[in-house]
Amino acid sequence: MRVLAVGAHPDDIEFLCAGTLAKYTQRGDEVFNVVCTNGDMGHMIIPPAELAEIRTQEAANAAQAVGAEFKMLGEPDEWLFHDKRTRLMVIDAIRWANPDVIITHSPDDYHPDHRVCSEMVFAASFLSTVPHIETEHSAQDHVAALVYMDTVAAANFIPEVYVDITETLAQKRQALLCHESQVKWLMDHDNMDVVEFVEAVARARGLQCGVQHAEGFQIPKLWPRLKTERILP
Repeated sequence: MRVLAVGAHPDDIEFLCAGTLAKYTQRGDEVFNVVCTNGDMGHMIIPPAELAEIRTQEAANAAQAVGAEFKMLGEPDEWLFHDKRTRLMVIDAIRWANPDVIITHSPDDYHPDHRVCSEMVFAASFLSTVPHIETEHSAQDHVAALVYMDTVAAANFIPEVYVDITETLAQKRQALLCHESQVKWLMDHDNMDVVEFVEAVARARGLQCGVQHAEGFQIPKLWPRLKTERILP
């Protein structure tokens, strides 16, 4: 399979589905990470232009930690909007990855950028198959399955499908810690210990499905995205 994860910010994929992506790559699937914004607002001290470069490299390192290819779209942090220009960017990113399945944010997550990312991916994942919409890469010949990853802190999200990440939790942790600039920022801004945070959520999801650690997902029940086979590992 070819699997595409699309996150709004440079660390969202690692927070919410890196354990699952690691399972995909371990079994031989091809994984692609796309990040919409450069994260340039996410620090108390480092100025935005410098921070954008740092966070882009951190996201590339995190993708490498789970065996994924990486693409940065580079929109400004906190100012992600869904318009023709950004929709075309996401359409082309999907065509670049040519995925069988796309994992992205829940439309009900807490951050405006997360919600916009979800909306753009929903639209672009269908429109990526329309040949008359021209981008750098050619149109896909199929509509990819769509999966929503958990919300931050698992708030307002009831999983329909679980993935046991007990064996890939250490790899998820390694990928998350690639975002060195965010460890202090998230403690200062959100009082969050990133490792403790993701492990607590993974443990809670694991308790729900009878394993040590898990990640939870929802699958939109919409034609023509539904598949007969299990699309998560």
